[in-house]
Amino acid sequence: MGGVNTFFAFTNTNEFCTSCHSMQINKAEWEKTIHFKNPSGVQAGCADCHVPKQFFPKLYAKIYAAKDVYHEFIGTFAVDDEIKNNPEAYLAHYNKHRWTMANQVWAKMKANNSRECRNCHDYNSMDLDEQGRSAKKKHSRAPMEGKTCIDCHKGIAHEEPDEP
Repeated sequence: MGGVNTFFAFTNTNEFCTSCHSMQINKAEWEKTIHFKNPSGVQAGCADCHVPKQFFPKLYAKIYAAKDVYHEFIGTFAVDDEIKNNPEAYLAHYNKHRWTMANQVWAKMKANNSRECRNCHDYNSMDLDEQGRSAKKKHSRAPMEGKTCIDCHKGIAHEEPDEP
């Protein structure tokens, strides 16, 4: 178990998550958000949003994420040096896959009631009086309407893709 937890801890680091060439766009987007830099100095890293804290859901997430490592190794997102060295061309290549990737993450978050968001954000802990009028109205109704974080906050940590 110690080895498994050590492996999980290593693969939960931002350095590990963003070490692949294909994750550089995600890293750059995240670095522009309030989850990266904010007045309080609290930072949400890759694992905070994408990896459950509970052991069995975490184990499932790690097994599921192995496909991403596999695709990195086989070159699913591989590009030739001309595209790799041209940021605009690389972004265009990446954007071909962005809608599908985002929808997979959104579906997972919807299915688990935005579990990872709730590690930091909880309706019961929100001070609605400190929120703007629109946020206050939506956050007070959301639990009764069965809404979860991802229903309204797509694009909060990464650029929201255009629907094809």
